[in-house]
Amino acid sequence: MLFYSYFKTLVGKEVTVELKNDLAITGTLHSVDQYLNIKLNNIRVVNEQKYPHMLSVRACFVRGSVVRFILLPPGSVDVELLHDATRREARGG
Repeated sequence: MLFYSYFKTLVGKEVTVELKNDLAITGTLHSVDQYLNIKLNNIRVVNEQKYPHMLSVRACFVRGSVVRFILLPPGSVDVELLHDATRREARGG
């Protein structure tokens, strides 16, 4: 639940999601659920030449199980908050 709680605080921010099939999408985080399924708005593909069929897509839903990693905006990462939350979760509370 730690990552779910953290990603909820990033709604409205721009993130880059790289999928397991090497497709990387940058867009505004619209919503996230407990399975880390993600909805993105105003998307653009990082490598447009490799994925020209994605040029007309403006919003998408990404299933959490196909995400390789998510690049977060550097200014929105509160390291102290993550440290505290990780310690609380490790203690079981």
